[in-house]
Amino acid sequence: MTENLKQETVLVTAASGKTGHRVAERLAARGRDVRAGSGKGAGRFDWEDESSWGPALAGAGAAYVAYYPDLAAPGAPDAMRAFGRAAAASGVGRLVLLSGRGEPEAVVAEHALRDSGVDLTVVRASFFMQNFSEGALYEGVLTGEIPFPGGATPEPFLHADDLADVLVAALTEEGHVGLVHELTGPRLLTFDEVATEIGRATGSEVRYIPVPGDEYAEMLQQFGFPATDSEWLAELFTTLLDGHNASRTIGVRSVLGREPKDFTAFAREAAESGAWG
Repeated sequence: MTENLKQETVLVTAASGKTGHRVAERLAARGRDVRAGSGKGAGRFDWEDESSWGPALAGAGAAYVAYYPDLAAPGAPDAMRAFGRAAAASGVGRLVLLSGRGEPEAVVAEHALRDSGVDLTVVRASFFMQNFSEGALYEGVLTGEIPFPGGATPEPFLHADDLADVLVAALTEEGHVGLVHELTGPRLLTFDEVATEIGRATGSEVRYIPVPGDEYAEMLQQFGFPATDSEWLAELFTTLLDGHNASRTIGVRSVLGREPKDFTAFAREAAESGAWG
């Protein structure tokens, strides 16, 4: 299949999400025709409604695949297998899949999508820095206490902008088909150290509160998450932070030719932009 996507429409699934909107903006800046797939509007795309997939894929030459809620979620392999079939039937030439670093269940879903026969690039990402400014841990920063089942395990937090730059390169440039890019940030930090970094940037006290997985699942349920989702999410976080991901990669440098962004710079820029009020 061709690797020249310059004139082709690119479907961006979850286009309003943390990574999707960054990918869509970068593609548009490069002059690509972007089809923003989201829950509403002309580009409607819903992972829970397969009838929305065909119209969203029609005429697209490539697609950024960001599965919700997570590629390690129950049912993800079946969804990837079905989506791959739909993409192949629509004549899509290239898929770029967002996956999680160190997630065995996500690898199963990767293989299910690869079975479609469409050219595939997999991008496995470590824990996002933006989870503290745009995601699940944002409220904890605002209250000054971040409860999470991370223990004292260090994590190489990744800036979402670096991830988006790699994803766009995989969608628009040659040499990425068939590869797995594993991305991390430049430095290992514990959650306690992250809280300190954010507190220094905001000028407010921010503390990390380690909690066991079962307690975190109960907390998620109190916030309205279904019991099943809460349990697998808590188990996922506990597994990811058991130490097997406590290492860095050169993935960002290999693809972009520069070093990934550091957490200190992220915290300072987020604070200056008013992300935490």
